[in-house]
Amino acid sequence: MDLSTRYLGLDLSHPLMPGASPMVDDLDTVKRLEDAGASAIVMHSLFEEQIRREQVTAFRHTESHEQSFAEALSYFPANDAFALGPHEYLEQLRKIKQAVAVPVIASLNGYTLGGWLDYAKLMQEAGADALELNVYQLATDPEESAQATEERTIEMVRAVRGAVKVPLAVKLSPFYTALGHFTRRLDQAGVDGLVLFNRFYQPDIDIEELQVRRALRLSHSSELPLRLRWLAILSGKVKASLAVSGGVHTVVDVIQSVMTGAHAVQVVSALLQRGPDYLALLLQELTKWLEEHEYDSLRQMQGSMNLASCPDPRAYERANYMLILQGWHAGD
Repeated sequence: MDLSTRYLGLDLSHPLMPGASPMVDDLDTVKRLEDAGASAIVMHSLFEEQIRREQVTAFRHTESHEQSFAEALSYFPANDAFALGPHEYLEQLRKIKQAVAVPVIASLNGYTLGGWLDYAKLMQEAGADALELNVYQLATDPEESAQATEERTIEMVRAVRGAVKVPLAVKLSPFYTALGHFTRRLDQAGVDGLVLFNRFYQPDIDIEELQVRRALRLSHSSELPLRLRWLAILSGKVKASLAVSGGVHTVVDVIQSVMTGAHAVQVVSALLQRGPDYLALLLQELTKWLEEHEYDSLRQMQGSMNLASCPDPRAYERANYMLILQGWHAGD
């Protein structure tokens, strides 16, 4: 069975890969992921805040601004909040490249323009086969327009695209006013891939202590339909290759993702829960399903359920919306 796919211009043996997670901090785990069949390794993000903190620290040692330094540093998370600092991240990237034979995708996470984007070039120099720019931002300022928010991201993409030659993916959230149009602009800015979607972690409120509780909740298959919807809409409409991230736990999730247009399928929560070897089981089940349904290759079904052939996707979506609402009955 031919499971091959092409993602970010990279020829991969199949679409399954671990998404960004702390698993890459341990080389033995990375090797287990490769042994389980991972077609690529996606590193977790190096955050803008980490890089800017290091830059502020360097500034402290070269300039006399001791008092202002303390205040400036208070805006950034402490160093021990991250497993890998900027230099350690680049070193880990080099080690992973030496340890595995599959492509390694490094990641930057930020929300503003600035010198931290220079790390994209350093990641390329450290051996990254591709970069994933994780655009993690919430539009909380009522004075900032949707256009301004989008423009900032476009400028970030242009800055990275101008700095590196390796393929570039952008990991987005679904919270854009006109996501389809925005992805077309990213296409024009030169991105090679789009990752759908970033997961915003929702806070809990401790009503007794009056504090915000940070809680990590792993994904569930119930999160996948949002991704499937936008994969189906964008497949065939953008030049960039498409990856799904968030909500992939079963082989059915994998098949649905590929059918709606995914070229790559990133798995995280399921691997954190079941271990790296679960990737091999998903790959085995995917092969079995394709053979049972008489497919010759994965590409034969890739994008087969997208909306590219639909003359008016908006009408199609509204029709489904109305039918679902009308189809509800008490007791369902």
